[in-house]
Amino acid sequence: MLGAIVGDIVGSVYEFDNHRSKKFPLFDKKCKFTDDTVLTIAVADCLMNNGNYAEYIKSYARQYPWAGYGGMFTRWIRSDDMEPYNSWGNGSAMRVSAVGFAFDDLQTVVSESKCSAEVTHNHPEGIKGAQATAVAIYMARKGQSKEQIKAAIAKSFNYDLDRTLDEIRPTYQFNESCQETVPEAIIAFLESTDFEDAIRNAISLGGDSDTLACITGGIAEAFYGGVPQDIAKKALSYLPKELREVVKEFRKRYDLC
Repeated sequence: MLGAIVGDIVGSVYEFDNHRSKKFPLFDKKCKFTDDTVLTIAVADCLMNNGNYAEYIKSYARQYPWAGYGGMFTRWIRSDDMEPYNSWGNGSAMRVSAVGFAFDDLQTVVSESKCSAEVTHNHPEGIKGAQATAVAIYMARKGQSKEQIKAAIAKSFNYDLDRTLDEIRPTYQFNESCQETVPEAIIAFLESTDFEDAIRNAISLGGDSDTLACITGGIAEAFYGGVPQDIAKKALSYLPKELREVVKEFRKRYDLC
C-alpha cells in the first residue's frame, strides 16, 4: 500500500495541472498527501484491527478534513448517516490497495474489497473498480505475469486493456469514475518497466493524476517487489507521524518491509 501513497503524493501536483509527459521531478516542493492517502491508511488500519470500514473511513476523513474529498463523500463524512450513496467514483479503487496485500487467497480479496467499497461506493461500478484493483495487486504479489494479470482482469471485470498509453493520452480527460480511471491505471502498470516508470506512466495520462498514480502505484509495488528505498523514504517524509506509524505497522504486519 506504500506504492499507492507514493502515487498519490507524486500526482498531487498534477491533479489540476496535468503534465502529459513522463519527464518531471518525481517529488516537487508542492507535493502533499491527499484523500487517497488518508483513506488508503484508514483501510489498512481497519484491516489490522478487524474494524468496521465505514467507521474507520469516516473517522480518518474527519481527522484530515482538508485532504480534498469529493462533494458526496464530504456530505457523508459530515453526517451521522452510515448508509452508502451509490457512488461509482474512483474513491473505492484508490483506497483499496491494503486489501490486495493483506490476504492470501483470491476469494477473500474479492469479497473484502467489495466490503471496503460498498460502505460508500455500493454502485456495481464502484465495487468492480475496487475489486479489479485489489485482484491485480494480489496476482502481482503471487508472481503472476503481466499477461496473466491483464487477461484475468479483462475477463473478470470486462475492462478494455488492449489500448496503449499513446492511444489514450491525446483525448483522456479528468474523470473521477472507476470506469474511466481503473482500466487506464492498470494499463499504466502494464506498460511499465519498473516501479518509478509505472508512476510516470500514470501521471503522463493527465486526468485525475493523483488517483491514477495511486492505483497504479499499488499494483506496481506488488509486481516489482516493493517501492525503491529512496522513493519510500521521501514519500513517508510527507506524512505526519501518526500516519507514518500506521503505514510502518501494516508493512511489518504483512511482511512488506
